[in-house]
Amino acid sequence: MGEEVEAPEPALVARVRAGESSAFDELVRLHVGRVFAIVLRVLGQREDAEDVTQEVFLAVLEKLGSYDPRRPFAPWLYRIATNRALNARKARQLRRMEEIPESAPAMGDTPDVATAKVEERERLARAMLELPEKQRLIVKLFELEGFSSVEIGSMLGMADGTVRWHLLKARERLRRALTPMEERHP
Repeated sequence: MGEEVEAPEPALVARVRAGESSAFDELVRLHVGRVFAIVLRVLGQREDAEDVTQEVFLAVLEKLGSYDPRRPFAPWLYRIATNRALNARKARQLRRMEEIPESAPAMGDTPDVATAKVEERERLARAMLELPEKQRLIVKLFELEGFSSVEIGSMLGMADGTVRWHLLKARERLRRALTPMEERHP
């Protein structure tokens, strides 16, 4: 059996606190992909996500003194990323993403299949918008980014059970919204 590998972050944080810039570069390298993915899911705009991702790492550098090396680094970092992204979404008038026109079917699909897919995506997008903001974010982090309920709870400052409850309620609402009318009323 393999030996359990200790997370490198506490040692890197100690080196950053000692003034070693290459250690901070390593922290960024280890986590920039996941931070960017979180921020992008919240903001929905690549350019805005790139800006906020940079802001996240600047904030991490400023707040590194408050990090407790006895605790896992990633949830602490992802919580900062989530909060920065949520604040950016509230503070900025974000550009609306252009929706794929119905006249642009996916390659290889017949027009009726392409239309059905577009309609399904539009229904899902509308249903997601109907969810409360917190539930929408939890669904994106869980279903699209693959974070566990424990990790999401850490990011959002809530208990694991509360995250699972929000996920359950969001899925119920989405299922109701996406069930065709004829199935709901036979």
